[in-house]
Amino acid sequence: MRCRASARPRSLRRRCPSSCRSSPGAGPGQGSGVWGAVSGAGGAAGVLLGGVLTEELGWRSVFFASAFTAAAVLAASGRLVRVGEATGPRPSPRGLDPFGTLTVTLGLVALVYALTAAGRSGWTDPWVLASMATALVLLALFAVIEHGHPAPLLAPRLLAAGSVAPANAVMALLGAVWVGLFFFLPLYQQQVLGESALTAGATQLPLAIANIAGASAAPRLARRWGPWNTLAVGMAVLTAGFLWLSRVSADGGFLRDVLGPTVLIGLGLGVAFVQLTAAAVAGVTAADAGLAGGLVNTTRQIGGALGLAVLGTLAASRTDSFLPGTSRAVALTEGYRTAFLVSAAITAVGTLLVPLLAARSRGGSQPTNGAAGGSAEPGVEPQPAAPDGPRSTHVTTPPGRETAT
Repeated sequence: MRCRASARPRSLRRRCPSSCRSSPGAGPGQGSGVWGAVSGAGGAAGVLLGGVLTEELGWRSVFFASAFTAAAVLAASGRLVRVGEATGPRPSPRGLDPFGTLTVTLGLVALVYALTAAGRSGWTDPWVLASMATALVLLALFAVIEHGHPAPLLAPRLLAAGSVAPANAVMALLGAVWVGLFFFLPLYQQQVLGESALTAGATQLPLAIANIAGASAAPRLARRWGPWNTLAVGMAVLTAGFLWLSRVSADGGFLRDVLGPTVLIGLGLGVAFVQLTAAAVAGVTAADAGLAGGLVNTTRQIGGALGLAVLGTLAASRTDSFLPGTSRAVALTEGYRTAFLVSAAITAVGTLLVPLLAARSRGGSQPTNGAAGGSAEPGVEPQPAAPDGPRSTHVTTPPGRETAT
């Protein structure tokens, strides 16, 4: 494991004990980078294979392939994934929370349905109003159940730890634009530019490669610029990419309208995903580490579902406002441009929330030995204590760059 300083200048870095000088690049920050890069690679494979399946077997085959892949992953996990030794206090066995699980699941399903149906039927439709009311009642009931449950699905103490709550809020925003992008961009390429499903899938590869590059570079950037500056830059790049993408035209092309902005978006997504994932588990005790990791992934999926429902409603409304007075291609393009522009606004809000993340991280208490994050700053490895005594506070600098302290 490699000892790393967070945002401190090199002249203020502490001496790293011999036990943490090996394996450069190892550690939580590098692990987050690998996790993000693998996610990007999976996205690239999914988009490309989805295009192949749609082209050869029809779009319904994508759902069968997803079910088969999920079953294969489940089977492989039982054989290949091994639980490592705990580094901190062993968490106590958790009880089940079936009523909490049922109410939050049904509540979110009702909410997504209401937001999606509103685009077709309007906000005053009885089914939309009934679904929205059902969602509010079920989610309120979920909050009541969690408050009194001995082993809640979402423990209140978890949201109060470190930067967990704001990091998950920003991750929900990131999930909204992430899912929306992979929904609207292929539709624009097929329905407006006239590309085949296979071509549309293959042209997502530059975006996925940029995503992998951003995720791989995020830990190194965090060590150089500091974790919060890195996150802010990633979100700003993501915003710029969506603003650029919102200028697509009905008579455009891949090289002119899609390639440049999607590369920017991929880089920003990779950096932001790694930093937010690290922030969502930083400062969390070992007993809550698994819960924090599961929460941030669930938040991204929920944000994606809700975001797609909202973006789809706005895009459909914008498209309908241009019909029948204009061509279908122009009307669709206006809808997609609206979705991309709103996505840029969402990521801009996420960028503005980064200072809140930083403030929560600095204000929270540092995790004790065995904490999952090991540091209140995302993407930066903690400095372990020397095995034979307390860590040294001697200040060192690289050769030739000694400064007086």
